[in-house]
Amino acid sequence: MAGSAQQARRMTAELPFGRDAASVRQRVTAAEKLLERAFVIPGIGQPVGLDAVVGLVPVAGDAIGALMGLYLAWDARNLGMSKWQVARMLGNIGIDAALGVVPLIGDLFDFVYRSNSRNLKIILRHLDKHHPSSRIIEA
Repeated sequence: MAGSAQQARRMTAELPFGRDAASVRQRVTAAEKLLERAFVIPGIGQPVGLDAVVGLVPVAGDAIGALMGLYLAWDARNLGMSKWQVARMLGNIGIDAALGVVPLIGDLFDFVYRSNSRNLKIILRHLDKHHPSSRIIEA
């Protein structure tokens, strides 16, 4: 876990603060990774992130998870995405938060319904269409 904390600090120190499409792409991708795939559960190999971990705390954890997820929607709105796309993102966050409140079932739901990953796909689709030069080729 200490290695994950060091990796997270290093990753956030390298994130750009610009409003250009390439900077937004890097930030939202890093935020999604932190919220949904920060580390792997030993034994089952299932990646989890802060959203699922804080969701284990009844009610307050789901509210905190939703607030963290709102960052992606906020960055999408600043990017100039349509109201419809931002509304879809807010709907994903709302579904995740509403069902996450249900004890046990909500915790299991966090492993299946990854609202931040869904929202990242919406943002990346927009960036690929409107800002294709911001794409990053991974080796």
